[in-house]
Order: sequence, then C-alpha cells, then structure tokens
Amino acid sequence: MSKFLIVLLFTGFAFGQKVTVADLQIKLEPNSTQELMYGFADGDRIILTIEEANKNTISEVSVTEYPNNLKYKGQQVAKEKDREFKVTGKSVFVFKLTNTTKGKRTCSIKIQRVPKKSEYKNFNTAVKWVKVQDTIWNSVTRDVVTGYDTVYTQKTRKVVASSKRYEEMVLDKSQRVNAVTSFKETKTSVSFALPVNVITKDQSKKVVAWAYWVGVGEESNEFWKQNRKMIVGAVQGAASYFTTPLGGIAAGAITNLALPVNGEDVEYALVTEQNSKLFFQEKPYKSIDSGQGIAAYKRITDTDKQQGKFVIVLANDNYVQPLDVNVKISAIIEHTKFKEEAYRDMKVTPRYGKKIIAEPQINTREIPISVEK
Repeated sequence: MSKFLIVLLFTGFAFGQKVTVADLQIKLEPNSTQELMYGFADGDRIILTIEEANKNTISEVSVTEYPNNLKYKGQQVAKEKDREFKVTGKSVFVFKLTNTTKGKRTCSIKIQRVPKKSEYKNFNTAVKWVKVQDTIWNSVTRDVVTGYDTVYTQKTRKVVASSKRYEEMVLDKSQRVNAVTSFKETKTSVSFALPVNVITKDQSKKVVAWAYWVGVGEESNEFWKQNRKMIVGAVQGAASYFTTPLGGIAAGAITNLALPVNGEDVEYALVTEQNSKLFFQEKPYKSIDSGQGIAAYKRITDTDKQQGKFVIVLANDNYVQPLDVNVKISAIIEHTKFKEEAYRDMKVTPRYGKKIIAEPQINTREIPISVEK
C-alpha cells in the first residue's frame, strides 16, 4: 500500500472519530419536561442514542435547531439508537424530553458529535445566554405641525418716559445733650421719617438710598462747611442731582468726608423706635449703626430700610460739658414718569395635521449561543 493512501486512510479515520458531548441519566418526574442545549460546529454529525431504563416509553422526544427548526420528533419512545442529524453552520441544538404520564421515567441519553474537520475536534459545546435587541418599525398616526398662523394685535403698554434722581434733605437739627453734672437726663434722641414712596399709574417716587450725619459743636460744623466746598467742583458733572456732602454719600458718588480729630465726642446709634425705648430703659438693644466720636456718617442702602421711622439716640458721658449735636438726614429720591406706548403684539399658533410615521419599537430578548468563537 502506498504512503499516500495510508495518509488518506488515517486522516479520514481521524475526522470520523466520535466525540462524546453528553452521557447522562435523566429522571423525569410526572408531567415534566427537561431540555438539554449544546453548541455544534459547522459540518458536525450529531448522533443521538436514548433509552428508557425500565423498558417504559418516553412520552415525547424532540430535537430542534434553535430557535424553531425541528429535526426530529418521536412519541412514546422506548429506545432510539444512533439517530443522526447534520449541522449546517455553527448552531445550538435543543434536546427536549417530555413525560406526560403519572409515573416517573429514567432516561439514558447519549449525544455524540463527529467533526467534519480536525480543527473542530476540541470544539466547546457549552452554551451561554446573551441579550439581543430586535427593532420593529410600527406605522402610527400622529398630529404633526403642518404650518403656523401669525396674528398681530395692536396693544399699549407702560414704558419709562423719564427718570431722574434728586436729593431731599429730610432733617437738619441741632440737639443739646446734657452733661453728667447737670443732674438732668444725659440721653436724648432725634426721630425722623423717610419720605413716603408714591406709586401711581403715571409716575413713581421711591427712596433708593439715604445717609445720616452726626457732628458735635462748632468743630464738626467747620468740617461740614469744608466738605461742602470740596464737592462743589469735584463731582458737579458726575452727579449733579445732589447738593450736599451727605447727599453725595447717599448717592454713592462720594465715599469719604473729612472729619475733625479734636473736640468733644458723643455716643450715638441709629435704631428703630422700639430699640429707642430699650436704649432709654438701659436694656440691651439692637442698632443699625453705632459709634462714639466727634463726627460720623453712614450710607444706608438696605432695601428693607428705605421706608418708615427711625431714631438717632445720643448719650453724653462728659461730666461738665454739655454737647450740641447736629443731626442731618439726606435721602436720594428716584422719580420715574411713565407713558403709554403703542406696540404690535405677535402671536404664533401652530397648525396640526395627521401624518403616518414609522416609529421604532426595540425589544430585548435572550438567545442561546455557543461559547466557542
């Protein structure tokens, strides 16, 4: 025999070798089903042998190439020997055993494969479940925009005709504060109310900021005059709506005023009416601003403090010298006038119509595949 023929015979013998996939004994309970799943390589021949161990019959035996390609179906099977199936393409086969009787069944099942190629001899027949998505396109009728209708309407609205700010001197008062040896009250106060906001359909007047000045004696009066001279030319062009140094502070156009360093000082506090009472009762009180000095000032811009009544409380701890304290309050008023303005209002309304469109529906399912890549 030639060497070439020997090689051919050996190769054919190797390819024709049976590889056992499963050799099992399965117990089927009454009215029950069991399934076995295995993966097979392209070109495999599957050999199935099955027998009921106690000479009974199995109600139904089926072999299906997943998902629904039925290869074999037998009923009342007592024994099936060497039933073969051809595999086209890498596939998963389902071996299904069903017992519809009231008795138990014991089945011996042997599944073998004969690889077509030698490289498939060690093919892994295990199966795994993977998720796949199927897209189905459904035709549905929807309301869609087919166009737009535009309607113009003549209307009127309030707009600002003019707006200006100006300073209003709310208070300018000299207040005597007694010395300790006068045996009179060494505490006193100056009350004031801010201009009331006025709002009508045609105009509004609102306090937007204010400031106070506290100064003792002639020393502070002289510095007040100096500050007044300084602002005449310095900020005239920048903010002509205020006329006093305190108005400049309230407007925010001036940040600092000159203050005396020599003279008698006074204790002062800016408080509400209720805290003023606590001040005179020598009880703890809350102040908006406070201090002790020959002169002081403060800008108030808090929105919740632009209306109402307030009090400057004063106290003198000098035993001999009474104090004449000048208190000034200046507010910045914003005056706005309104006018009617005609305008054309545009309203766009979409038009709708029916249209058949395709909508995707994605379904997720699990399928068995061979673990062999």
